[in-house]
This record gives sequence, structure tokens and C-alpha cells, in this order.
Amino acid sequence: MAKSNFEMEAVKSFATPEQVKPVQLSPGYYAVKRLTDIVAALIALILLSPLLVILMLTYIFDPGPILFKQRRYGKDGKLFYIYKFRSMVRDAEQVLRSDELLYQKYVENNFKLGPEEDPRITRIGRFMRKTSLDEIPQLLNVLKGEMSLVGPRPIVNEELQEYGTKQNVFLSVKPGMTGYWQISGRSAVGYPERVDVELFYVYNQSLKLDLKIILGTFTAVLKRKGAY
Repeated sequence: MAKSNFEMEAVKSFATPEQVKPVQLSPGYYAVKRLTDIVAALIALILLSPLLVILMLTYIFDPGPILFKQRRYGKDGKLFYIYKFRSMVRDAEQVLRSDELLYQKYVENNFKLGPEEDPRITRIGRFMRKTSLDEIPQLLNVLKGEMSLVGPRPIVNEELQEYGTKQNVFLSVKPGMTGYWQISGRSAVGYPERVDVELFYVYNQSLKLDLKIILGTFTAVLKRKGAY
């Protein structure tokens, strides 16, 4: 599969092995970024409130919790619960692990399965994943300060192992709702390439790059590239 321009730029610009930690940014950068996170998250929740009501009503036909939460690694390795609209059946983890061959394929495929072969995903869930609507509740994580609008995607322990000696570098930045991986192909970019793409942001973070990623995210969502 051909790499996108974003991915090629990330790999070519990736930090050298001698660079052991990201460039230190000014307190002003973090202050502006946090303020932007809060204001943007509040505005988004208000504007999206009618859509949120409609999405919640769809769960009348799919009994169970509306929100899915899972422990992910945040800044400095602190664990937190990430929120999503539930797109899977109840006891999804047990359903997946009950099929040893399918679970093995899931692990070998960078912890992903195609939407048509994944027994955990509901009919409504497939639609929400393709349109990224399941990610909207993460605005609550942003308001709580656990996530930012832009940053590396929060991951589980199995994925963290893929970062090897760069784990602390990856965890030095607050995770984001969207990031460089999102606009570089998302699920179409697996490990180990994903490590380079995510760390590109860590080593090059700036308000300019954040804006570039936010604008690129709108295009990626509309094209539904790598979303499943």
C-alpha cells in the first residue's frame, strides 16, 4: 500500500536515535493549547448536542451501556478511562478471545480486524466507526485534562510494547482525540510504521502542526480513510 504524503513526511522527518527526548516547549505553548482544548471542547459539545441526543436514542434498539470506557495510557504513563460511544456488543473482549484463531489474527494485524469479520461490532457501531462519531465522547476526556484535541492516540499496554525503548518519549505528551497518525492513514498505518508517525508529533509538536492536523482531520473524516 502506498504511503500518504503525511506518512512519508513523518518517516523522513523522524528524530534520529540520538534524540532521546522531545524539544522543551515554553509554558506559553502549553497554556494556549490547554485553553484551546477547553474552549473548543465546550463549543463542540454545545453544537453537537442535537446529534448526541439522536445517537443516544439509537441505543433503544441495542440494549446495554451507551458509553464504552477502557483504560489507556496517558501522559507520563498515567492510566485513565477513555470514553467512546459503544460500538461493540457487551462482553466484547470475551467474545473475541473465545475464538483463538481470530484473536491471533487480531494481534498479528496490529490489534485490528476488518469490520465485516469482527464479531464484536454492532450494526450501528460500524456506521459510527466509519464516520468517527463514536469518538465524540472523548471531548469529556479533553475537558477533564486527560487528553488534548491533538496528540498521539492513547493506547493499551499491548500497543505500548511496540515502542520499545521509546516508551517514555511517547508517554511524555498528552494523548489526543486526533493526531498525526489520524491524518496519515489511521488504521491503514500499522506497527512498526505507526511508531515513527506518532513519535514524529512528539518531536515536532507546535501550534502550527496542531492546526495542520486539525484541518487534515476534517478531510480524513470526510474521506473515511482508514476508519474502521
